[in-house]
Amino acid sequence: MITLNGRNIKLTIDEAGGFVSSLKLGEVELISCKCPIFIARLRNLEGKCFYIDSREKLNVSINGSKITYSGFDKDFSSLCITVSVVANDNISWQITVSGVPQNYALEWVEFPKVCLPSLIDNNENGGKILFPHDEGVILSDERSLPRYEPEFPSSGAYFTFPNKICSQFIAYLFDDVGLYIGAHDPSRSLKGVDFYPYENGVAMQMRLYSGVDYGQDFIQDYPIVWQVCLGNWQSPCEIYRSWLSKNPTEGMVPISKNKALPRWYEDSPLVVTYPVRGVHDMDKMVPNALFPYTNALPILERIKNATQCRILALLMHWEGTAPWAPPYVWPPYGGEKLFCEFRDKLHENGDLLGIYCSGFGYTLKSTLIESYNCEERIKEENVLEGVCHSPQNKPELGITCTPYQRYGYDLCPASSRGREILEEAYLPVFNSGVDYAQILDQNHGGGQYMCYARGHNHPPMPGLWMTSNMKELLTEWNKSAPNMVFGCESATAEPFIPNLLMSDNRFELNYPYGTPVPVYAFIYHEYIRSFMGNQCGCPFDTKLDTLRYRLAYSFSVGDIMTLVLAPNGDLMTHWSTQDFEHAPDMEKALTLIKNLMEFYRKSGKKYLYCGRMSNASPVKCEEIEIPQLRGKPISRLPRLLSSSWEDESGKTAYIVVNPEDCTLDFTIDGTRYTVGPLNATLILK
Repeated sequence: MITLNGRNIKLTIDEAGGFVSSLKLGEVELISCKCPIFIARLRNLEGKCFYIDSREKLNVSINGSKITYSGFDKDFSSLCITVSVVANDNISWQITVSGVPQNYALEWVEFPKVCLPSLIDNNENGGKILFPHDEGVILSDERSLPRYEPEFPSSGAYFTFPNKICSQFIAYLFDDVGLYIGAHDPSRSLKGVDFYPYENGVAMQMRLYSGVDYGQDFIQDYPIVWQVCLGNWQSPCEIYRSWLSKNPTEGMVPISKNKALPRWYEDSPLVVTYPVRGVHDMDKMVPNALFPYTNALPILERIKNATQCRILALLMHWEGTAPWAPPYVWPPYGGEKLFCEFRDKLHENGDLLGIYCSGFGYTLKSTLIESYNCEERIKEENVLEGVCHSPQNKPELGITCTPYQRYGYDLCPASSRGREILEEAYLPVFNSGVDYAQILDQNHGGGQYMCYARGHNHPPMPGLWMTSNMKELLTEWNKSAPNMVFGCESATAEPFIPNLLMSDNRFELNYPYGTPVPVYAFIYHEYIRSFMGNQCGCPFDTKLDTLRYRLAYSFSVGDIMTLVLAPNGDLMTHWSTQDFEHAPDMEKALTLIKNLMEFYRKSGKKYLYCGRMSNASPVKCEEIEIPQLRGKPISRLPRLLSSSWEDESGKTAYIVVNPEDCTLDFTIDGTRYTVGPLNATLILK
């Protein structure tokens, strides 16, 4: 047995058995069952998977802080896996895999693996997990979030970093104490960050993708850190934010010093998004009342006058090819002349134009526009050379947006042919004079999809090369369009923040699983502002008007607010809805936005524009119940939305937003305050 002591953390390893036998935070024991310290997956040249783990009957040797496992069966007799574990204030783990046979490649290793107590059995003690999924969520049931095993072909739903998972850490929390598990990796290589039910507990997963070739060793050159934290969600975020401040990703600059940002960025423009064809994604793609593009100008002008906001018109279904059918989007539907006339009118009024694009897919055929079919083009232009390949080294169809919008492949932007196709497709967009392009919609977080090709300009196993390639590509795109802000679907993952400076942050997607919390804003708000997004997938019952609640949440955490228009000029509850009988109250929504933007300009800007969130006492108020769709439970939520920020003088600034049309009370540290209807207030403590 090996026992290590850090600050309020004690670890015991059964090295012969290959598992952690005890993990104590103070006097609290966390280990619920024996699971292997590591599980590794290797592939042979045919793509077949082989699994090994530390609980096999192995030869074990110890040299100082290192435990070496050898004596694996069959074809892996040359394999050695060395685990290094060191205790200082925290526990730091590293792993090396060497002696990989020439006809095998290490794909990934899950390490260090640990099984903690079931959340549902410990709810009375505050048992919960903080998970940086989308914006961030607290979960009190390990079964509540569906588990999607990352496999080829890729999906945007996978819990990988840097993709759907924005930060490389996770935390297990009780009311008064918690365990922070963080990868302190300055290179930001590909990882699976996840948790799932395991025997009588919950397994905490850090899956490290190797990014190596066949026969190559894998050396983890950064630590996985286990550290004691407090039981609130902000405490583990503070640990990671502290590490980030000392190890910023390349090019990361605070908003206050970022010269690449356009002047409109700090104005906090109101995003107004809508389609110019159809009414929703599965509709007939025929022109609606907002086409030609200038038809929307009177509606946008009314919203602008009512809210006193600069408008960013963000178009959907504008592509001249087919909606959501990448990579070819240009020319715009109806031609460049109509599109540019609209752009110029917006700019004359001091407003902005944005477009949705759909990332790295290559559309074989659209299911929305039958005439759009690239089957012959794919053959004639050798497209398959540039698409993502399977572990069997073969191009295969992707699964993103099928069968609802398109069938097709996923381009590999690390391949020469894939890069050429993307440059050809998006260069006209870069030259379009558009102010904002969600260029990587459907590439969540800005990451690329997995590719196992052996003939591309990358190793055949997923890993660090994916992050490095994306940063290189996005930097080239920024140089090609220096006056355009780019974004992606979901909040921009950490390594791509310098390149994708305004992405949608659909916090509401987490309500079916737990309680959304602003992990993203807490860690990154000094460097980037997200916007609210079109709210696609909002789980709330559309019979209720919850738009103002969602606007208030976004505003309170520093995000830019968004409205979704139906073609008749009314508000949609959210994009993708087909319930048009229950529209949000337009006048109340516009009044709320006007009041909040007045608050932003007068007193909130220094916090909500480039401020730093604080770990302060909670704001206490009444709760409300909001039913969810699709049989989901009713969510009990705070009636007011709030956040706390660090003031330059060292004081705490609370921002409290009231989405209702009546005055409401709240308390901070026992002191009672009020906030007026459809408005916000600032409290300094």
